[in-house]
Amino acid sequence: QGILREGLEDVKQFFKTHGSCRLPLSPSLLVKGIVPRDCSYFNSNAVPLKLSFQNVDPLGENIRVIFKCGDDLRQDMLTLQMIRIMNKIWVQEGLDMRMVIFRCFSTGRGRGMVEMIPNAETLRKIQVEHGVTGSFKDRPLADWLQKHNPEEDEYEKAVENFIYSCAGCCVATYVLGICDRHNDNIMLKTTGHMFHIDFGRFLGHAQMFGNIKRDRAPFVFTSDMAYVINGGDKPSSRFHDFVDLCCQAYNLIRKHTHLFLNLLGLMLSCGIPELSDLEDLKYVYDALRPQDSDADATTYFTRLIESSLGSVATKLNFFIHNLAQMKFTGSDARPTLSFAPRTHTIKTSGRIRDVFLCRHERVFNPSKGYIYVVKVQRESPGEVTFVQRTFEEFQELHNKLRLLFPSSLLPSFPSRFVIGRSRGEAVAERRKEELNGYIWHLIHAAPEVAECDLVYTFFHPLPRDEKAAGTNTAPKPADATWARSLGKVGGEVKLSISYKNNKLFIMVMHIRGLPPLQDGNDPDPYVKTYLLPDPQKTTKRKTKVARKTCNPTYNEMLVYDGIPRGDLEQRELRLSVLSEEGFWENILLGEVGIRLRDLDLAQEKMGWFALGSRGHGTL
Repeated sequence: QGILREGLEDVKQFFKTHGSCRLPLSPSLLVKGIVPRDCSYFNSNAVPLKLSFQNVDPLGENIRVIFKCGDDLRQDMLTLQMIRIMNKIWVQEGLDMRMVIFRCFSTGRGRGMVEMIPNAETLRKIQVEHGVTGSFKDRPLADWLQKHNPEEDEYEKAVENFIYSCAGCCVATYVLGICDRHNDNIMLKTTGHMFHIDFGRFLGHAQMFGNIKRDRAPFVFTSDMAYVINGGDKPSSRFHDFVDLCCQAYNLIRKHTHLFLNLLGLMLSCGIPELSDLEDLKYVYDALRPQDSDADATTYFTRLIESSLGSVATKLNFFIHNLAQMKFTGSDARPTLSFAPRTHTIKTSGRIRDVFLCRHERVFNPSKGYIYVVKVQRESPGEVTFVQRTFEEFQELHNKLRLLFPSSLLPSFPSRFVIGRSRGEAVAERRKEELNGYIWHLIHAAPEVAECDLVYTFFHPLPRDEKAAGTNTAPKPADATWARSLGKVGGEVKLSISYKNNKLFIMVMHIRGLPPLQDGNDPDPYVKTYLLPDPQKTTKRKTKVARKTCNPTYNEMLVYDGIPRGDLEQRELRLSVLSEEGFWENILLGEVGIRLRDLDLAQEKMGWFALGSRGHGTL
């Protein structure tokens, strides 16, 4: 801090002498001074400076930039230029991936300026709002977006931005082999746009722990990102859209393999250590797989998504980074509640006179469970508000209070564990009584506890509380917008069917809306096909089994070779979706028969086919 203050005095003297200057980031940025109180530094290895300059335009906001010394920012400039070109290719093809591409400029050897994106936070800061193990939890990103987008249409727009930008980031970071991907190098805007920063390692030059690569997944795609996309912890049809976006974006970039190889080849002699020989170019060539067909590349990238989503190493990497950053966190950093957009105090909200937990209600959105409605009375005459909180939010309040106060000053908190298989309603009723006692004792605790900011923030109405006030509509299931009546239909399957050189190609892409099993559990679905008539059962083809989902993604190619066109027109494709049941007989979930003569196989036929259901009969 001392060195930073000394340096800022020198900058102030510069502005006193010269009046104003243009920032290297862009000639249009004209500044007339520095704002010392808004300047600080980051805790990464190079300790970059966060600087705030006064805008010459009196109506303009302060201009915030990062100044780095110790990193070769030419590599960052090159990486951002490659991503900018990818984005142009996507936009020209009618695909807007909502990419956030910031300015970066190298001002000398090992130094330069980087633009700061407003209203954005690192994934680490978002995740540690749920504790140091927040990187292992599924809800932090969704909760943070919900906090900043309380209205339903705002949140849906933010999720849409997240799906597109996350898909773009997955493709771009994979193709360019961007490494050192921890949760301080990935950022999220309040509008849902995700983007990566700090490209100090690329083209597969990963950091090593002994003989182990730190970046072990193909790219960063974790379960908390999938939670935002799916709208919960189970795969939904929105995940199909995400996979399709990734594969479409990947195939569009693959068409321009030579452009990227030529551009990177021009930079071989410029002295960037990680782009110095043909092996580095070969990394990009191998990532783009120009020898593959679009269908093969789609299958390949789908497997990469599955591999990244299933990687525990990424979350472990995030967790280790959280621990490493804890030593840098100042003792003055006060705990905050992850679900509250801002902090409230006794002064801003008014003194609380009494609290009473009135009732509990069953909810389905954003996930199934119970909320507890608390009546809050303040000393202002007639000021009564109602707030809705989940058991987990009560628990978060208690955990954060324990960081500030000894246990002797706090009331005991109800246990979250329930012995035996109690009914949800009975558990909620019991918790209601226990939580009522807890909040009463909390409000009547020692003044430093009862009047602290955490307590007043907890009992301050959130946008969702204000929206719920005065309404008494029945809760709808989270998926009510797209849930479909099963009736005689057991969901739909998305296929791509094509015929070329006496070969029939059937790409099994996605299935949506499969019925659950009779016991209420999600099935383990797989697809099986036959070309009828087939008395000898020689045309059987199968996909892999997806686990515990009604909305699986496959992107697998099933091929029938050596079938003349005349023969093909006499055949019917019989597709069945079954649930694998281990030792028991597999259960039929739905099937469809497609007469191939009805399809124009001169060109690819892609679409959703309804699955007829024979109930839950077994095969």
